[in-house]
Amino acid sequence: MDDIYVGRQPIYNRSLDVIGYELLYRSGHDNQAQFLDGDQATGEVILNSFLELGLENITGRHPAFINLSRSFLVGDRPLPFSSKRVVLEILEDIEPDPALIEAVRRLVKSGYIIALDDFVYRPELEPLVELAHIIKFDILGIDPEVLAHRVQALKQRKVRLLAEKVETHEEFERCKALGFDYFQGYFFCKPNIVRGRSRPVNRLVLMNLLAELQHPDTDINKLEKMVAQDAALTYRLLRYVNSPCVAIRRKVESLRRALVIIGASTIKNWITLILFTRLDDKPRELMVTALVRARMCELLGAARRHDGLDRFFTVGLLSAMDALMDRPMEEVLEELPLVEDVKAALRSRNGHLGEVLEQVLLYEWGAWDRLCQSLDGATYRQAYLDAVRWAGESLSAVGPAADGQATTRTG
Repeated sequence: MDDIYVGRQPIYNRSLDVIGYELLYRSGHDNQAQFLDGDQATGEVILNSFLELGLENITGRHPAFINLSRSFLVGDRPLPFSSKRVVLEILEDIEPDPALIEAVRRLVKSGYIIALDDFVYRPELEPLVELAHIIKFDILGIDPEVLAHRVQALKQRKVRLLAEKVETHEEFERCKALGFDYFQGYFFCKPNIVRGRSRPVNRLVLMNLLAELQHPDTDINKLEKMVAQDAALTYRLLRYVNSPCVAIRRKVESLRRALVIIGASTIKNWITLILFTRLDDKPRELMVTALVRARMCELLGAARRHDGLDRFFTVGLLSAMDALMDRPMEEVLEELPLVEDVKAALRSRNGHLGEVLEQVLLYEWGAWDRLCQSLDGATYRQAYLDAVRWAGESLSAVGPAADGQATTRTG
């Protein structure tokens, strides 16, 4: 069987709620995409997403943004899926001739949502602009004044505008001020970019709990005393223990019993996860990112036959701590009494922990051609899918999404 690579990039609205995922294509370790034509690349994405893996396992309840080649748009290769839960992206290098325009018109009448990718205005694109529901701008490839002028002109039409490659908080705020509706980029994961409301007391409590959880000698009794001080935390933990994920036959009502059933090592990780869900002034997708990284680090650590898998989990989880705290990672590490190999992994990707974290981040970014050759593509792909599914199930178990925020459900 051939290896299947899957990538997804979240798309946000102005409130930083996830409204969809763009699906990404790569050929694998050897980066063979350059040998495939557009039709084959589009076909691979469609087959892998809908038939091999299941779209619900990749995008949850959110729509998938899919880049289409000309053949799929004009009907030479008919679309094998309905208009539900997809957005069709027209690439910037597709010629807008009469045949294409008429084909897009038919797709719109059939209920498909159309997006124009990497849009740079040309008069011959006017018919497509009239038909499109979403127009995407690569903000790094357009002069700021030209971008502002073009956005102002398009805001007069019934079309949503999406800013791609938003890399900084300043760019995010600038695009919001210009009137963009949707956003893509990694700005939400950078510590000097995301700015949250200051809640020093709550954050201090969370950090003290998190620091205590890193102590190698922390036992059930100590954890029970700490958790019992927070009624909401106790409730969420008991809710998880009594969920189908654990499948305990008799209802667990005692916090101590819950801790004993799950086990000391696992409960440390779970309490950390639940603490992360308490950071409710952050986009929920950031929590999902932290959980996916944690689980994938653990799975890849096991695949590479490393010991101490809980440390791999912790490294993946804490890799998003800088964004969650709105502070550089170095400052966060100074305040956390972490063991040195965990700090080295988070600071500079050193050691076995750092190597695995680096592989997880490369997969997350879609840089599959740079993955370590010690594991095959199927292992990376399965670890990623398992981590996405597990993160969705875990967040559903420990509590609902905050009001007004989307959650990722993966099956």
